Amino acid sequence: MEQTKIIDLKNISKSYNGETVLNDINLYIRDKEFVTLLGPSGCGKTTTLRIIGGFETPDTGDIYFDGVKINDVPPYKRNVNTVFQRYALFPHLNVFENVAFGLRVAKVKEKEIVKRVKETLELVNLKGFERRSVATLSGGQQQRVAIARALVNNPKVLLLDEPLAALDLKLRKDMQNELKALHERTGITFIYVTHDQEEALSMSDTIVVMANGKIQQIGTPTDIYNEPKNAFVADFIGESNILDGVMTEDFLAKFAGHEFKCLDKGFEKNEPVDIVVRPEDIDIVKAEEGMLKGTVTSVTFKGVHWEIIVDIQNFKWMIQTTDYCALGSVIGLSIDPDAIHVMKKSEYSDMFGAYSSYSDEFDELSVADSQPAEEVKEE
Repeated sequence: MEQTKIIDLKNISKSYNGETVLNDINLYIRDKEFVTLLGPSGCGKTTTLRIIGGFETPDTGDIYFDGVKINDVPPYKRNVNTVFQRYALFPHLNVFENVAFGLRVAKVKEKEIVKRVKETLELVNLKGFERRSVATLSGGQQQRVAIARALVNNPKVLLLDEPLAALDLKLRKDMQNELKALHERTGITFIYVTHDQEEALSMSDTIVVMANGKIQQIGTPTDIYNEPKNAFVADFIGESNILDGVMTEDFLAKFAGHEFKCLDKGFEKNEPVDIVVRPEDIDIVKAEEGMLKGTVTSVTFKGVHWEIIVDIQNFKWMIQTTDYCALGSVIGLSIDPDAIHVMKKSEYSDMFGAYSSYSDEFDELSVADSQPAEEVKEE
């Protein structure tokens, strides 16, 4: 049975001080889905979430919840709860009272409050923590209290705005697993905002990739990773080699000075395109057997694999492989047809990837390293 639309955003635009933050967004979210809005800072993902929650009003466009227009419905009347990056717990209340707060405001009977708070704390693995002061809890435990407080009202939709950003790496990974399991147990629609591609790939049913106030691509994690729509998506999701190419004919692409068989068709004859080849999809062979050959300029051990950088006609190819290659050695590259992804040219062409930008990154780092610490500003 097809899932029904629970949220539908139609032609949503929003500007602040004359600067467009959302530019004619159209997006629907299905009931019980885990949807992640993914993109860099300033792409519009948090504004989209806040419009769904009722904390912001769109300049143009309409928001529908279960088919009913809710543009003018205030946040507390929407069947939606939000978990913020800063947990906003009440420090003077214990865990039980933090979770019970919304139920008390809604004048729910005490017996029902006790039942629901206990059930919800058990759901987020905090059974027995009822009387603890929130000040004594770890970051991960405080995050669970915030999630429990949002879940106890039985919302149909849970909005999560970068909720794991403040946690350390191991705890963040643990909480990713817990959130995914929580979504499956509750059947609530989750709408999750992050700039972390790994978080999006590991947790989501659907990923919405955003940039410059526009949706760039919507799809499953595997769709987004394996078939990026443009150079921005290819660069933002995972590592990529992105090159200029030409589709000489159906199933034949020319790039890096050679013609390669590929699986793509439907382009104009000799249409300029962007080519993306993922680093893990390249096979290393003897130099004389390769479709391309070049010199290894960097070798980095990453734990599971080696990251090899190969210079071929001044383009820095990145390869991820379990085979070690010596620095300075000449190797061949073999690329299968299904490893070559052809994308239409876009406003993002020539801006990303091209492990041609590899050397520039090191130049920027060396400049940053030479500055006094207080002068180096984080973005």
